[in-house]
Amino acid sequence: MRTSPPFRADHVGSLLRPSALLRARETLTGDALREAEDAAIRQVVRRQEEVGLQSATDGEFRRASWHMDFIYRLGGIGQADDERITVRFHNEQGDIEFTPAALRVHDRIRLTEPIFADDFAFLRDTVTTAVPKLTIPSPSMVHYRGGPASIDPGVYPDVEEFWHDLSAAYAEQVRRIGALGCTYLQFDDTSLAYLNDPAQRAELAGRGDDAEHMHLRYIKQINAALAAKPAGMTITTHMCRGNFRSSWAASGGYDFVAEALFNELKVDGFFLEYDDERSGGFEPLRFVPKGKMVVLGLVTTKRGELESKDTLKRRIDEAAKYVDLDQLCLSPQCGFSSTVEGNQLTEDQQFAKLALIAETAREVWG
Repeated sequence: MRTSPPFRADHVGSLLRPSALLRARETLTGDALREAEDAAIRQVVRRQEEVGLQSATDGEFRRASWHMDFIYRLGGIGQADDERITVRFHNEQGDIEFTPAALRVHDRIRLTEPIFADDFAFLRDTVTTAVPKLTIPSPSMVHYRGGPASIDPGVYPDVEEFWHDLSAAYAEQVRRIGALGCTYLQFDDTSLAYLNDPAQRAELAGRGDDAEHMHLRYIKQINAALAAKPAGMTITTHMCRGNFRSSWAASGGYDFVAEALFNELKVDGFFLEYDDERSGGFEPLRFVPKGKMVVLGLVTTKRGELESKDTLKRRIDEAAKYVDLDQLCLSPQCGFSSTVEGNQLTEDQQFAKLALIAETAREVWG
């Protein structure tokens, strides 16, 4: 078993909010809500450790959304109150829509204070056996969500200044979180997976982006954010094709981005979505260089039925044809609750899946 992250049995980050916490969010504010969140986080950290995970998150229990709660706390970025965007998600029953407020870059981007600092400090002081893991959206998500139209040309007449400031703010966030003792940080990034979908690339081209090369820009900016990461900090990235109320937004294997992504992105490991045919095959893993870890997201978070341990082992063996078995780990394909609404399964089913991952990892690598 590995003693540093990512671990043989790991998970993406978000967990289903307990019903008591959902009720508290509706009725409480301020210190009272914080106390309810604290109690729920203590309990969920214990459960992660009890099922055998070597890392633990706070389940993102203090957030409404995996990314926007972070992005709106960056200086210079805010909501466009008079405009909303529509993201269409798909499931076996049909389509649903997510319509958040559009974002606007209205001033120079900067880090006014370390984001989620208090949240991480509480998690750090709560774990007993697990390594505390913090998840934040990658820099790419600021641009992918809004595109060129979201950037005030009066603030950034030269788009290169926008990219410089964005990566600089993230670099400072990484430094400040590292100073609090964070040794396991994850950049969540749907854009690098969405770009494998020709329909998504067509949508970006329609709004004026260079869709065929956008992944190269995103890789460059993430690398700039990580250029001075603290010694001893492991940074991974998680890439999925959308996760909202058990629905998804994009399809396509990792082929389009794989060669540049795996060879050029300077992270220590990749959490990859591989729970169904939408994710394509394992062939793109042939580009993963030695020294980089791949966390196979073979267990779905979108439904409650428990996977077969034999099937998981067979799929790990298939992946090992393209990248060494010692470079592989196992996890769910995404979070269980990327937004506060959560996916369509129970907490017991969620933890049964995490326990299955831990058991399977011990049998494969233990």
